[in-house]
Amino acid sequence: MAYTWFVLLLAGSGTALMLLLLHGTGLGVLLHERIPDRPRRRLFVATVSFFLTFAGVRGVVYCITHQIPPFHFVVMEGRHIHHLVFGILILLAVGYAWLAEIGVGAGPSSLLASRLLSILYGVGAALTLDEFALWLNLRDVYWSREGRASLDAVVLFGALLAAGAWGAPLLSSRKKAGNS
Repeated sequence: MAYTWFVLLLAGSGTALMLLLLHGTGLGVLLHERIPDRPRRRLFVATVSFFLTFAGVRGVVYCITHQIPPFHFVVMEGRHIHHLVFGILILLAVGYAWLAEIGVGAGPSSLLASRLLSILYGVGAALTLDEFALWLNLRDVYWSREGRASLDAVVLFGALLAAGAWGAPLLSSRKKAGNS
């Protein structure tokens, strides 16, 4: 149970650090200047959060499987709780918040909520898709050949997030100066 709190503390600290960088430094202002479109900013933040979480989770699972302290599997009443469970719960919370239109206004608190929800969306998606092969096989195949399906899912979804953040300007037509 202590490991559960450690993982939650780690995830909370990472989220807080990312929020601090976006909201408490010039990085947030730079992000606004470079990506003026709010949905694209949300996609960018979610993409960064997604890939950082995926890398972190893979590192933690590697440490667990190689018995590197202080990492252990989350076990409750003898049952291994996979990290996709936490990912699904986070995705449900973010989805509900967006349905309730939290973080869609124009004020500073709405901007903070928007950034937080974007970060959490990336975290939840990474935790969930990192165990995609478990969905398919209904058994733990994390490091086996069958576990490759999780990597494929992460790459495909990460590419979709990245294309939404960066690719949209490439696909839209622009009027050339003088042709107005």
